[in-house]
Amino acid sequence: EARQAADAAEQGETRREFLKELIGQGKPPQAGWTEHFASRFAGQPFKSVAIHFTDSQGRTFSRKGEFVATATGVEGSLIYAVSSLLRDEIAAHGSATFLLDLLPDKSPEQVLVEVRHPRGSRSLSSHLKSRLNLDGIKAAMLYELLDKEAIADPVQLAAGIKALPVRVLAARPIDEAISSAGGVMFEGMDAQLRVKMPEGAGQPVFCAGEMLDWEAPTGGYLLTACFASGRAAGQGVLSHFGL
Repeated sequence: EARQAADAAEQGETRREFLKELIGQGKPPQAGWTEHFASRFAGQPFKSVAIHFTDSQGRTFSRKGEFVATATGVEGSLIYAVSSLLRDEIAAHGSATFLLDLLPDKSPEQVLVEVRHPRGSRSLSSHLKSRLNLDGIKAAMLYELLDKEAIADPVQLAAGIKALPVRVLAARPIDEAISSAGGVMFEGMDAQLRVKMPEGAGQPVFCAGEMLDWEAPTGGYLLTACFASGRAAGQGVLSHFGL
């Protein structure tokens, strides 16, 4: 039991240091939007989009929803849901790239047909708005991340609309986090969320909520888990003291 407690503590410390190093740098110097994009679209949401991501270990994520562009990157429900995979990929390889589908309700073939439709004297922006209802931050994202050659080529543009590569380089600092990863590992606790300690180590320690090594995709799930684990730990305390 003493060895198990020591191993759990060592693993927890290693994970804590890894996460501290990962988020401690804040925004890398080579990251961020162009000044034009950040000044016009920071704080605006991407609605009805989808994110697809496969990491270097073959783990996949695919979900429709929404997120928000910030002055330094991206945040919001879709980003929170995929954040643990992105974080691990960044730690392993220095960056992670997810694919952003700007029109998840249309097939690639449908998008290509509309992009190729003759636009006459209309600008490309007007054409995309008219044929695909693609404007605002979604259209701006294409100009932000695709080069001029891709924008001018209907095939590459249509591919970008359906699978736009978005590269992320770091998590934001811990003081900006809604919730944090890491904590006391479940292997180091019993079924009542009591930390496994050697005999004579003192009063028992029970853990709950963000003390645990558990991640939630959104704040709502996090609160639910905090309440549930708090109740479980409380019952463990009552049971331990025979109350």
